[in-house]
Amino acid sequence: MIIPATMKLLQIEAPGRAVWRDAAVPTPGAGEVLVRILAIATCPHWDLHILGGQPMFPGMKLNYPYLPGQPGHEAVGEVAALGAGVSTVSVGARVAVWRDTGRRPQGCYAQFNILRAEDLLEVPTTLSAAAIASLELAMCVEVSFQQLARLGGIAGRRIGLSGLGPAGLVAVQLARAHGAAEVIGIDPVAERRELASALGAHRTAEPDATAWPATRGAGALDDAIDLTGVPASIEFLLDRTQRCVTLFGVLREEVRYGGRHMFGPGLLLMGYGDHNRVAAETALRFIIEGKLRLAPLITHTLPFSQYAAGVELLRTKQAIKILFDPWL
Repeated sequence: MIIPATMKLLQIEAPGRAVWRDAAVPTPGAGEVLVRILAIATCPHWDLHILGGQPMFPGMKLNYPYLPGQPGHEAVGEVAALGAGVSTVSVGARVAVWRDTGRRPQGCYAQFNILRAEDLLEVPTTLSAAAIASLELAMCVEVSFQQLARLGGIAGRRIGLSGLGPAGLVAVQLARAHGAAEVIGIDPVAERRELASALGAHRTAEPDATAWPATRGAGALDDAIDLTGVPASIEFLLDRTQRCVTLFGVLREEVRYGGRHMFGPGLLLMGYGDHNRVAAETALRFIIEGKLRLAPLITHTLPFSQYAAGVELLRTKQAIKILFDPWL
């Protein structure tokens, strides 16, 4: 593979302003891989927060210009060069990023990027970019199912999923893949509920306390995952779940766990686990088996020159995820 001396990458210079500029193609060090990026999918919360000038996590400090190529991390590409000691992948292999450590100097909104070999999984060339670019998201969601596996898993159980954005739509499919008897998607947006049904939800519902009265008895969920991080969503699940509500969405406010949740039996409110390769490999296996489809989450494909316009589509909920092509 011929590697050019320079490339294009995206950089958010200030809130609301992203530029597409020239940079030198980096050289991989020991344990690293130079990847020619084929496509990158948005991680809507990251893109919306960073371009909008807001920290992604409480206490996070933002400095602009933001790190070049960041916050792009859901990427697929091909190996262009190997650093010293890398033997797990070879030049020309198709790879997807399964883990973003957040410690890289450059993100994947670029034509080339350096990644640690241990953060990549080789993927079949038969999978389209849209079908595999968001492997990292699928890994993240799979971690929540690993949390529930600590309690015996969800096979044969009734599970509720609150928030049918990209993560929730992945969770619908993972719940089916893990053998849930009934998967209920919960979201106020009708279009998201419709897509959840198309992707395997047995039933969908609005988070309407009148239409769905609180109960932890007959008719309650066995388990639930909140994918919003919004206290009202979490508390809605707490009042309608028997065993466990586990958290995926980023929590920025306090949640009320009351005496009514302590008995009959006591309800667990479980936090998030750690990103891990087993979760990534599980998600990849489900993708290859056809049990997890990521392409339906991609509603638009755009060049990097339209990055700000793409993020606006996310903000106004006209898009679910956008696939950016750095070579258009």
